[in-house]
Amino acid sequence: MSIMSESWTTFQRGEDELREIEVLIISAQDLKNVKHLTKMRAYAVVYVEKDFHMAKTQVDEHGGTNPTRNQLVKVKFHAKLAEKDVLAAVNVDIYEHGHVREKPAGSARVLLCDVLKGGDASDPVDNPIQCLTVQVWRSSGRPQGLLCGFRQLGGS
Repeated sequence: MSIMSESWTTFQRGEDELREIEVLIISAQDLKNVKHLTKMRAYAVVYVEKDFHMAKTQVDEHGGTNPTRNQLVKVKFHAKLAEKDVLAAVNVDIYEHGHVREKPAGSARVLLCDVLKGGDASDPVDNPIQCLTVQVWRSSGRPQGLLCGFRQLGGS
């Protein structure tokens, strides 16, 4: 699955200010085939804070180890997270949809500070579109595949 079209919206709930990032999942290439008997059916789970809010794409029934999806997902997170945690990231976990259980196919991450840097959210002209290609990592720590896409900063 490919990433990232990124724009954000700020919400106010009590004392916790929330931000929302829009992530465009496009495609992935050369993922590890974790489904050996039949064709792999991949989907992605996108999050910044896993215990707070996650978004899931639809299952790609036909792409196998090269899933293609042109789907926009929105993920919310606490606005102060980027200031508090330097390692906070937009995470994309890719799974194989199974009948019995979901098998992890890999994951990719982009640091939140890299996603949010540059430009003024109130001025879309000041926010260039940036293409991203991110390495997908297996749970064993080995690289396997790429996650490609773009991000666009701006308010929504």
